[in-house]
Amino acid sequence: MKANFGDHVAVSAFTQQASTDDPPEERQESLDPFQFNATPKQIKAHLDRFVIQQAEAKKTLSIAVCDHYNHVNRIYRLEKEDPEAATRIEYSKGNVLLLGPTGVGKTYLVKHIADLIGVPFVKADATKFSETGYVGGDVEDLVRGLVQKADGNVEVAQYGIIYLDEIDKIATSSNITGRDVSGRGVQTTLLKLMEETEVPLRNPMDLQSQLQSAMEFQRRGKTKKEVINTRHILFICSGAFDRLQEQVERRLRQANIGFGNAPVPMDRADALSAATTRDFIDYGLEPEFIGRLPVRVVCHELSADDLFAILKTSEGSVIRQYTRAFEAFGIDALFEDAALREIAFQAAAEKTGARGLVTVCDRLFRDFKFELPGSGVRTLEINVDLVNDPAGTLRKLLNRAAAEAELNQAEMVRQFASVFSQKYGVRFEIEEDAVLKIVALAREAGSNVTEFCNDLFKDYPYGLKLLRDRDTNLKFSVPISAVENPDKYLSERVVEFYRQAKEAESSRSI
Repeated sequence: MKANFGDHVAVSAFTQQASTDDPPEERQESLDPFQFNATPKQIKAHLDRFVIQQAEAKKTLSIAVCDHYNHVNRIYRLEKEDPEAATRIEYSKGNVLLLGPTGVGKTYLVKHIADLIGVPFVKADATKFSETGYVGGDVEDLVRGLVQKADGNVEVAQYGIIYLDEIDKIATSSNITGRDVSGRGVQTTLLKLMEETEVPLRNPMDLQSQLQSAMEFQRRGKTKKEVINTRHILFICSGAFDRLQEQVERRLRQANIGFGNAPVPMDRADALSAATTRDFIDYGLEPEFIGRLPVRVVCHELSADDLFAILKTSEGSVIRQYTRAFEAFGIDALFEDAALREIAFQAAAEKTGARGLVTVCDRLFRDFKFELPGSGVRTLEINVDLVNDPAGTLRKLLNRAAAEAELNQAEMVRQFASVFSQKYGVRFEIEEDAVLKIVALAREAGSNVTEFCNDLFKDYPYGLKLLRDRDTNLKFSVPISAVENPDKYLSERVVEFYRQAKEAESSRSI
């Protein structure tokens, strides 16, 4: 559900926007206040349509988003009524940390939340950035990215969502000394953004921005400093934290020494859920940085059953994508549940979560998408046999389609002969072996078989008229030998016909 940004931001999940035909004053009234009226349950229900499992992550994100944007909504209104009172309201921003392996829906969750409430959304890989002033991406470019997503509207961009993936990769090992531009420095720079700071809309390190500033200075004698405040930008970070399970288990084991048996090894999700702030600090995140991510929730690994449910019920299922892809070529793709289960089983073996579905489907259907368009195949039944033997199934499909196409084209040749007979008043027949030869030649030429016949026999109406004038019951058969050179065959038949007619006349005159 998209917000109508216009001249004023309107973050609204369930509010009907005014028609563009309304008078200006009514349109202004419908957009003025900043709107957000979704409940956590409504947001979770929306996410349930796209993301399978991850109930706790959905609930946590829904609450965090509602808390954040309800606060933003309140401040937005209060700043208009009593700006001084608005500055006195204290609020700890609930930035979120999502933990879990790849392909479990972390990015998908955040994307659909942003789509629902209608705010700009920027996603980036934390490993691509460096501390400001060093080689690599500038983390402040994330904020500028929101402005770009909002078509330059700073008022809209300041309420956006920034999603940083692989945040665990910028953790700094304790044995690192000296300046660390890819870890500690990035965390330090992110600290400012995650709380409140002003980011210039023009990157001072960017050549194009420097040229724009120089041109503006030449025109006006000064440059206007345009900035965006990050106070209301929601930050959501995520990471796999591969080493954290072992670290948590080690801490719990040490804490349990002298109190009986060592704890039973935990599964990954339980270990991540048991992680404390101290664990994250020991992992390599700065205390101030992890402190800016107070809302933490774990996304669980997806089983084969979960992957099947994604294929079967998710509105974002990759199966819908493949169905549309085949439909574009006039092919109905019909998926059996047993086939979907086998695809899910193979995807689970990839160990990449829902991304494994894309990998398996691409490998499975690549040749089908290349070979089937234009082959005459109109229905593709995806069953277990196809999933287990795609090459063999494709070969059978193409052979069957070729045989059916040959039968259809042969019938078109016979239909051509029938139409020719009716049009020119002769019994025009094409012998069966000649029919098959014509079909083969048309296929080699890449021509429509009817058009090929029209071209092949284009001179026959005149020649056959000469024969029909002498024999009103004329029957003319085209053998296979005539197909290679039909004009020569017609000429020989005409000559032979007149020779026989002349001999018959001579016999009668004796």
